[in-house]
Amino acid sequence: MADAQEEINEETEYLEEEEEVAEEGEGEEGEEAAAEEEAIDANLSSLKEVQDKTFDEVRIPQDVVVEAQQVWNAFLSSASSREAAGEAIYAALFDSAPSLQSLFKTPRSVMAMRFMNGLNSIINALANPKELKITVETLGFQHLDL
Repeated sequence: MADAQEEINEETEYLEEEEEVAEEGEGEEGEEAAAEEEAIDANLSSLKEVQDKTFDEVRIPQDVVVEAQQVWNAFLSSASSREAAGEAIYAALFDSAPSLQSLFKTPRSVMAMRFMNGLNSIINALANPKELKITVETLGFQHLDL
């Protein structure tokens, strides 16, 4: 019986040592995760204001990218077609800001598809900061009257 108790004590000590090692590793990983979270928060807080002096690459947290793409895909699948999705975007924009409609001379169906394609390009590029910057730059330059 003493041998069985001794084995239990040795096993308990071994498990306690494993827990301590695991907790030490979690502490280091936790600190790294906290530092990464702070960097992401700082990045996101800088995006809350319009940046008109610089045009830097934007790094969006992976969970935000995944959620945005899931919502976008759900929106697309809820529409009967891509054209219908574009029309819904067009209608929502001009319902909320009717004064903008006079700025658009292109036929409604063409503009609806442009909205659709532009947003689709942005959403698909969210995970790649370099591609996202190029996409947004391209769309922005298309709005310049040069």
